[in-house]
Amino acid sequence: MARPLDLARRFPLGAVGAVIMVVFVGAAICADVVAPFSPLTTNPALSLARPDALHPFGADAMGRDILSRILHGARISLAVGIFSTMIGALFGVTIGIASGFIGGWFDLVVQRLTDILQALPVLVLALVMSAALGPSLPNTIIAISIPLIPYVSRVIRANTLALRELAFVESAEATGMTRWRIAIRHILPNTLAPLIVIATAQLGSTILTEASLSFLGLGVPEPYPSWGRMLSDSAAEYMRTAPWLVIFPGLAISLAVFGTNMLGDALRDLLDPRQRS
Repeated sequence: MARPLDLARRFPLGAVGAVIMVVFVGAAICADVVAPFSPLTTNPALSLARPDALHPFGADAMGRDILSRILHGARISLAVGIFSTMIGALFGVTIGIASGFIGGWFDLVVQRLTDILQALPVLVLALVMSAALGPSLPNTIIAISIPLIPYVSRVIRANTLALRELAFVESAEATGMTRWRIAIRHILPNTLAPLIVIATAQLGSTILTEASLSFLGLGVPEPYPSWGRMLSDSAAEYMRTAPWLVIFPGLAISLAVFGTNMLGDALRDLLDPRQRS
């Protein structure tokens, strides 16, 4: 127990971020048990009901419980964030290690393609991909994962360029090991620390991007209860008459992004002391 307490004292904001993420992950896993109502069941009698003891976050225009929709929406946001980050990290690590270790014309071509992808903001590229693929949960994951690939590959490539000049890599080459075996056995394990840092930092960005796509109608479609979709349905029409329709989904997005960013900063300082702020 002493070590977790010491880490919490050293990184208080990181501990707060970890607690927030544990709460959201627990809510996503146990949404069917914790949510007081079905997120899809409508009740015209409860249309725009104010927050009360039975509906702590109120109800939307169709009489659906806001709290239940936010709890189930955590599944969508975390699923999109986690899976898109994993896919982007997988391809980014593969491309980064290959580019940094092989070098030559392959590295030149990959870096020019990376420059093209990085020239566009993440949200703009995700919008283009989502519009081309169509609104659905798998397509949203793919659309958000593609802009992450160049960012991950750049970090991993830089780390690979530094690692391949070290003595243990030269020793492995002297023993006759192939390049791919060296990359898998020696380079890849030493890139895990920066990979964890960048993946955690990008998780908040993916959650925010998913909410933005859903808000614009290009993300996860109905009937899935997405936080961004909840804002899109309520922001313009009910902002003044029923502000709870906007406040609570917006608060959920803000807390999720804040939690992942604080946790990512703490992991950065913990795993890479050279970047401590």
